[in-house]
Amino acid sequence: MEPLFSDPMDGQRSLNDRLAAACSFTALRTCFPILTWLPRYNLTWLRMDVLAGLTVGLTAVPQGLAYAEVAGLPVQYGLYSAFMGGFVYCVFGTSKDVTLGPTAIMSLLCSYYIERDPVYAVLLTLLCGIIQTAMAFLRLGFLLDFISYPVIKGFTCAAAVTIGFGQVKNILGLKGVPRQFVLQVYYTFHRIPEARVGDVILGVSCLFFLMMVTMMKSTLRSLEDSPSSLVQAARGIVWNFATIRNALVVIAATCVAYSTEVIDYHIFTLTGKTAKGLPPFSPPSFSETTANGTHVSFNEILLDLGGGLAVIPLMGVLESIAIAKAFGSQNNYRINANQEFFAIGLTNILGSFVSAYPVTGSFGRTAVNSQTGVCTPAGGIFTGLVVLLSLAFLMPLFSYIPKASLAAVIICAVAPTFDFRVVRQIWRVRKLDVLPFLVTFLVSFWEVQYGIVAGVAVSGLMLLYVVSRPKLKMSDHGVAVVELASGLHFPAIEHLSGVLRSHALHVSPPRSAVLDCHHVSSIDYTVVNELKDLLKQFKLHDVSLVFTGLKPYPSVLQLLGLHGPPNEGISETPNREL
Repeated sequence: MEPLFSDPMDGQRSLNDRLAAACSFTALRTCFPILTWLPRYNLTWLRMDVLAGLTVGLTAVPQGLAYAEVAGLPVQYGLYSAFMGGFVYCVFGTSKDVTLGPTAIMSLLCSYYIERDPVYAVLLTLLCGIIQTAMAFLRLGFLLDFISYPVIKGFTCAAAVTIGFGQVKNILGLKGVPRQFVLQVYYTFHRIPEARVGDVILGVSCLFFLMMVTMMKSTLRSLEDSPSSLVQAARGIVWNFATIRNALVVIAATCVAYSTEVIDYHIFTLTGKTAKGLPPFSPPSFSETTANGTHVSFNEILLDLGGGLAVIPLMGVLESIAIAKAFGSQNNYRINANQEFFAIGLTNILGSFVSAYPVTGSFGRTAVNSQTGVCTPAGGIFTGLVVLLSLAFLMPLFSYIPKASLAAVIICAVAPTFDFRVVRQIWRVRKLDVLPFLVTFLVSFWEVQYGIVAGVAVSGLMLLYVVSRPKLKMSDHGVAVVELASGLHFPAIEHLSGVLRSHALHVSPPRSAVLDCHHVSSIDYTVVNELKDLLKQFKLHDVSLVFTGLKPYPSVLQLLGLHGPPNEGISETPNREL
């Protein structure tokens, strides 16, 4: 039997319990974003996710095979890297559109450090994942803010040229061409007479087909508002055909190559023998014994990876978060950048257990995912299943894929990222920003990672120059009045001191000066020390230095020998004079 009168504290305790439960569930949803959409999941969403996932899967398989070539790894490693992201991101990702997997830029970066060695590649994946996860826990996402947009565009344009031209040798069927870009250009043109006719015909044909289908797809946008149902049906067929164009090209080229191999007519350069079946689930190796019996320790591998342990994790999260933000803005939702750090890091950590090399968000596959109408990150599960089925049953056939067809896929995939029109846009906004773009673009042809470092360094120097030379508004009202248009930090104090000396102390006769500090929100010890010295110089010349709008920080005022009102630290001080 229930009591007639309940204790009032029971209601309070119940309310507190409910609040605690709500707070804990909110925290849980922050850690596991899947909980935000899974309770509302329905059959319509499932149907759209299956369609999008299968479509992206048909794009991911040929691209994965092709990007492994860019990384300098056997083609199966591209597929090993293409499925884990779908499963992990479904649980921990905050964008419904983003697909994680191998990309052209990430593959190019990896190629500079892994030395065509799968052991290096898989260990690099683990280390990148650990670094990215640590960055998420330490909330170091602000580091990406120091990579400016001109640097990013300079890097992507240079990477597009490097990756695209790097595939010309496969179109021509050439072998033994150096990796360094300048040497690659020289030896590719020098050895054109050695080109294999079969590879050239097949590669050019694949390129032509992909370009034509891409152009057809771009023209379909003008038919979106057509009232004719027949036009819309035709548009849908062409759109679906264009979406899986990479898979169609690779399948057709493989059939042609297989038919010539059966009759013992070797006219194409093939990918060659591939490992069969799914990759074993095992931790990456922390050392290696080479073919000649040399033992390479973990420390030696770390030394060989070198700067890759900084460049690849940063570029991985930068590329993925930029894509997530772009599609979040397009489709009206927000992402959690710190959670994206964690999702990418965990994908790389778990990916290293299935022999993956470092992955990030793919712009092309994300665009396909979005345009196909994906509703939740669950679409990545079906993409992963397509890749796993390919690994389980189709690997023997992949050995017959012509390298020329994969080269055509790569060239058409990276071509849109080369957009030099952005230079004109940067020029219109701020001409000086073209400098870090050009520095990054040009230096990247020497080594891509050096291009990024050089671009960031130039952007940093430009930023430091702005800090060290703040805008000063000078006026003369019988005394020199200097108004600071921005904050005051130690790199700028020498410049400010020189201006005050030249306009007040080094004139005849010396005159007083007013320093308007209304826009100064913070101040450091170097600035205080120099201002204290200035006050002494003005006093020696028997003139005054007046501070107006100086925030009443007690320690600053004490060091300067000034005295503020009783409520120091809250209100602005009146004009202050020594």
